[in-house]
Amino acid sequence: MSSTDNYHYPQEVPRPVYAIGAELVTDGFEQPPHRHRKAQLIMAVRGLVTCEVAKGLWMVPAQCALWIPGGMEHGVRGVGDVAVYMLFVEPEAVPAMFTECCTLSLSPLLRELIIGVSHLPPLYETEGADGRLAQTMLDQLVKAPVERLHLPLPSDPRLRRIADAFAADPADRTSIGEWAHRLAMSERSLFRLVHRDIGMSFVRWRQQCHIVFALKRLAEGEAVQAVAFALGYENASAFITMFKKVLGQPPARYLALRAGRHASVRTDD
Repeated sequence: MSSTDNYHYPQEVPRPVYAIGAELVTDGFEQPPHRHRKAQLIMAVRGLVTCEVAKGLWMVPAQCALWIPGGMEHGVRGVGDVAVYMLFVEPEAVPAMFTECCTLSLSPLLRELIIGVSHLPPLYETEGADGRLAQTMLDQLVKAPVERLHLPLPSDPRLRRIADAFAADPADRTSIGEWAHRLAMSERSLFRLVHRDIGMSFVRWRQQCHIVFALKRLAEGEAVQAVAFALGYENASAFITMFKKVLGQPPARYLALRAGRHASVRTDD
């Protein structure tokens, strides 16, 4: 019996970081809602990972990572051909780290550090080279910028009707005024409710729904033009403009950079 057999992974391994290594799941995967004491980092190398908590949905495209604070109930799902690395981190190891679930953009250095840590033995020497590698990874992790890949999920039942409609028909263009009429509210009251419950405007909320839909379809290999039409855009250019406004880059470049490709990509597609 090895010295690690006495621990119930990953929660009881007495190290700042414990990695379960890389997994390749060709048909995706799904973990039902659960929670654990340690914080979790999920780095997507290929495919798309989503995480749902009580108040939102977070997306993890390839070459990004999802940070899940310890004790937070969450369900995780991988879409399509997925390859991931998973780390479990002691809360006190990153006291300045994020207290909310979020998607992080990873530098090439940080990605390599995460892969390196995943190859460490479970009970690595904390005072030796392995410990320094793990600490360097944690130091870089704290500096990682947050991506705008969060879709708030409403708690108000009236707004859940709207969210369900968004999910059922992403191309729907019902205005906030029309929704107010359906919900027997004034437009101003609905406007305030959306801001209070969701934390963003109605238009911005719908854009985030489109981004979630688009990233899922694009990760599955669907063409930009087909995704644009599925979302009700008259042409691909209008969809690309929206995508670039929200995520800072057009779809092809955004996905190429996160897939680690450096070939020339047109900025308008």
